[in-house]
Amino acid sequence: MRVVIAGSSGLIGSALVPRLREGGHDVVRLVRRTPQAPDERGWDPAAGHVAPGALEGADAVVNLCGAGIGDKRWTGARKQELRDSRMIPTDVLARAVAEHGIPTMISGSAVGWYGDTGAMAVDETSRRGQGFLADLCRDWEAATAPASEAGARVVLVRTGLVLSPSGGLMGRIKPLFQFGLGGRLGSGSQFWPWISLDDEVGAIVFALEHDTVVGPMNATGPDPVSNDEFTRVLSAQMHRPAPWVVPGIAMRTVLGEFADEGVLVSQRVMPAVLEREGFTFRHGTLTEALSAVLDGS
Repeated sequence: MRVVIAGSSGLIGSALVPRLREGGHDVVRLVRRTPQAPDERGWDPAAGHVAPGALEGADAVVNLCGAGIGDKRWTGARKQELRDSRMIPTDVLARAVAEHGIPTMISGSAVGWYGDTGAMAVDETSRRGQGFLADLCRDWEAATAPASEAGARVVLVRTGLVLSPSGGLMGRIKPLFQFGLGGRLGSGSQFWPWISLDDEVGAIVFALEHDTVVGPMNATGPDPVSNDEFTRVLSAQMHRPAPWVVPGIAMRTVLGEFADEGVLVSQRVMPAVLEREGFTFRHGTLTEALSAVLDGS
């Protein structure tokens, strides 16, 4: 297939591009600067502009745009930036997909859709939760409407906590564990819906290559664990003690609103669609995923 990707320089996109090419697919990368490589095409989502010919011959568009949810404290301005960095590019791409008759659009979303689920397992059929992230995901997904209304197959990839050898969640907590400063967060009972970067990319490729996948698709591992268990497994894998407990009140003081929706929230999210469609996880357990991440593989 000829696949056009927006957001190819991020954690997921930079791993997706070579995986697609290894599979024999032709990849075109949309960039907001002046194109400098043969596979790059320009676009300006704020202006609603995509370079002429950028989508020519495309079989699918993959949208991975969006500012990092936990990169900065959630001020009013930051919340607006999180929304604009998702809704505007998604709307531009969805309209382009409709205009060019492209058959498939894979668009990013997040498990934030489900809000706090406590110990209850949820899947793609579950109702939307409450909170800023749940509302953000609702509007983010709704921005793909022009594509689906034009008849395109739209897959909404609700991604969990991506475990990568560099960057993402591990980029933040690995140094703490290396120096013996790791520990559980809050009560530690909250479920963390993790997925290895390898499986995240594999799930996107799977969705591209399987026409039966449509609508919401949870990109999470098949065995979500509590924060306490995550801490114990990572501590054992790194051979470092993790004796500390960071109280919820301290997390809220440092992180503000993001603490409750991004760190202390419990989300026992199951990848029902991927399992139903026959996707095979390379890392089915947290131990397998962390082992691969720490080995850099």
